[in-house]
Amino acid sequence: MAITADAVKELRERTGAGMMDCKRALEETDGDLDKAIALLRDRGVASAAKKVGREAREGVVGSYIHMGGRIGAMIEVNCETDFVARTDQFQKLVKDLAMQVVALHAEYPSIDAIPADVLEAKQAALLADDSVQAKPEAVRGKIVEGQLKKWYQQVVLTEQPFRDTEMTVGELITQSIATIGENIRVRRFARFEIGEEL
Repeated sequence: MAITADAVKELRERTGAGMMDCKRALEETDGDLDKAIALLRDRGVASAAKKVGREAREGVVGSYIHMGGRIGAMIEVNCETDFVARTDQFQKLVKDLAMQVVALHAEYPSIDAIPADVLEAKQAALLADDSVQAKPEAVRGKIVEGQLKKWYQQVVLTEQPFRDTEMTVGELITQSIATIGENIRVRRFARFEIGEEL
């Protein structure tokens, strides 16, 4: 099947992938746009995994203020070069992440950022719960593990669902790494709300 320039352009607009990558994906999927998007997503995740270990020391501090100045957040998002930090795509990602912090009250940027004592205390509290203790000892660990995952979705930015989509914030960042071509990581953030306890 002949691949048209319009099909390549549409795929590029929908995925942010390079022109040649889009053309190859369409050729491999016989022009099926949805299959080409899935193929590029799979390849992007694979290429993003290779970039995760690279050092990210550039970036920006972004902010988002909501509800007439009553709630806001500041966030530091790092990338590898200042060139990427200035791009519209990276700036939009930073804004989206700041909005996420405001909306869902994340406390930690990643699971690794949770202090060991906090994690141990949470695990102990979950294990000590009467409903967990009522279960057979062999399944208690699995129950606590499942409850920890739910807790991560509440307090860890990268584990939270991103807005009304099917993906997590971590998957959004991975997708951005794949399209931007550099490692990206959320280093830190702070959320402020008028009248909240210090």
